[in-house]
Amino acid sequence: MKKVFSAIRPTGNIHIGNYLGAINQWIDLQKKEDCVFCIADWHAITTPYDEKTLQDTILEVTSIYLASGLNPKKCTLFVQSKVKQHTELAWLLGTITPLGELQRMTQFKDKSKKHKEYINAGLLNYPILMASDILLYDAEVVPVGKDQVQHVELTRNIAQKFNNKYGETFKMPEAMLSKEGATIMSLQNPEKKMSKTDDSKGCINLFDKPEDIRKKIMSATTDSENEIRFDIIKKKGVSNLLNIYSLFSKKTIKEIEKEFEGKGYGDLKKSLAELLIEGLKPINEKRKELGNEDIKKILEKGAKKAELLAEEKMKVVRKRMGI
Repeated sequence: MKKVFSAIRPTGNIHIGNYLGAINQWIDLQKKEDCVFCIADWHAITTPYDEKTLQDTILEVTSIYLASGLNPKKCTLFVQSKVKQHTELAWLLGTITPLGELQRMTQFKDKSKKHKEYINAGLLNYPILMASDILLYDAEVVPVGKDQVQHVELTRNIAQKFNNKYGETFKMPEAMLSKEGATIMSLQNPEKKMSKTDDSKGCINLFDKPEDIRKKIMSATTDSENEIRFDIIKKKGVSNLLNIYSLFSKKTIKEIEKEFEGKGYGDLKKSLAELLIEGLKPINEKRKELGNEDIKKILEKGAKKAELLAEEKMKVVRKRMGI
């Protein structure tokens, strides 16, 4: 079994792109690998957030993952801030990380432009904390989106620098790119990925009401041809709908094209809306069964387990650094 680490920021509603990508990947990995998963609340506060609702959002995100099939008996699940060794190691790794490498990070540049009023040292040092998240647990595999691959590469550089300076301590992690969900595009603007910050019509959240799902799918951008075929260049909107249909139905694009041969976009959209409603129903029902106290107990148990693993690694790190 390989050691896997992955984290998600508690940033509110989770959409079907997240579900098909990150969530499904976590659920598949827990079946065959030794997985450590965390809700990254320390990462969340590097960009604007609502401190009054942060704890509720953490419980909300956790409930979504549990309802989707994440099993705390098969993985370690916890909240990042409950394991203090993360920030301890981040500080120590910061002493060997060149400032120039942090300033070159694409996400730092992008987020600094997006949140000009919120440029802070935490945002700059975000990749060091991410490196500590990964290295604390000897992770060999790190599932990430394309925007985080650069951070995993930096993690490898930091690990190598530490090993060269203080002796072999950290494993060299490899990035694992999310596959399916990464291709889900906005329903209103199929030129860009579906996003939590998308307009209300362009994004389908896991717990949208059936009538809202129908409205969003029926108003999805297509084209004037009314021919149901996959063409990612000329028919981005239709291709996006076919892709979503394929992922939820487990049918190939070719099978779906044949099924809707001679039919119009309205037929495809009506069928897709019902497919989504039925596909998301079990998650909705499971989520209603989860109480906040149950979720808190799961996270507390996970934090205790994670802390034992993290402290074991930190004892080695402190000794190597002469602390």
